[in-house]
Amino acid sequence: MIKGINHITLSVKNIEKSFDFYKNVLGFRALMKNKKGAYFLAGDLWFCLEQDAEVRSEELREYTHIAFTIEQKDFTSFTSKIKDAGVKVFKENMSEGDSFYFVDLDGHKLEIHVGSWKSRLEGYKGMNNAEFQFFEN
Repeated sequence: MIKGINHITLSVKNIEKSFDFYKNVLGFRALMKNKKGAYFLAGDLWFCLEQDAEVRSEELREYTHIAFTIEQKDFTSFTSKIKDAGVKVFKENMSEGDSFYFVDLDGHKLEIHVGSWKSRLEGYKGMNNAEFQFFEN
């Protein structure tokens, strides 16, 4: 049985530029870097970068993205820091909890989000919409 996410690896064009972005803009804790890759911790998540000549040249049109948890007290200042780095915004938040949706240097869609799956489900339950089917945990 799967117990959780072990690690996430993203392909990047330039390990130096991406290392700087994830370390200095997003604040991930650097663990290791070599000429083709890097390991970080984002909270308890093992997050990896791997230089890859085949990485996409632009963001994918689909909604697929990775969301990182942030505390409410840090949301506004952290969002400003990310915007100051010149990122592209790919979506405006329309759901429960504060979210900021942006694209990294290689077109990977990322999000910072205040909330949890529990708060999201509570928001949906409050909508009293028949299209939602909920399961007991």
